[in-house]
Amino acid sequence: MFNEFTKWLFDKDSKLLKSIFISLLASFITLGVLYYFKLRYIEDFIPKYGLYALLIILTYSIILPSMNYVRAYREFACMSGMMIGMTMGMIAGFLPGLYIGANNGMFWGSIFGMASGILFGAWNGKCCGIMGVMEGIMAGFMGGLMGAMTAVMMLNDNLKAASIIIFIISGSIMIGLNYMIYKETRQMEKKAETDDAINIFLSIMLTGLSIWLMVFGPKSVLFQ
Repeated sequence: MFNEFTKWLFDKDSKLLKSIFISLLASFITLGVLYYFKLRYIEDFIPKYGLYALLIILTYSIILPSMNYVRAYREFACMSGMMIGMTMGMIAGFLPGLYIGANNGMFWGSIFGMASGILFGAWNGKCCGIMGVMEGIMAGFMGGLMGAMTAVMMLNDNLKAASIIIFIISGSIMIGLNYMIYKETRQMEKKAETDDAINIFLSIMLTGLSIWLMVFGPKSVLFQ
């Protein structure tokens, strides 16, 4: 079955890889514009913020296309919808919370992570009703706090290396989620044809907001 999923990814009817590419392109263009006009004047921007800027772009490129995939079918069985809400909420809360927490401190990392996780968790979890929404909110709430907490706890212990490892594990989980959705929907008809406008808009907005917050946003005492 996984071989079929792999073949489907590269099929012309599959828009998942295309959505990932579009999200990456929009985010990298946003970073390029920000760097040209503002960020290149920030002292040590690349050594200090470069890795986290790259990871935040990659993070949104695995979250947003998966959201498009869910939106195309709209309704899922209860257990599948709860898993979608939980996974999206946890990943969308933990990773941004980790990156913001690594640069701004636990409070702002928690706030940003919880907001991101709850938004994406509830948005995607609603595909199975209130239980999926609740699961998404709970996962986003927990993920945002845990991501920021992990960043602060590992400040002096290979935080950048840990961030890469955590991203790889999270990416693997997202691959598993998309595989699960493929198994659930391979014999279903799409209920909506999604375009990439919302994908592009959210990629630009979230990338710009995240990088602005990391560089210019308020910081805790540890980072001042």
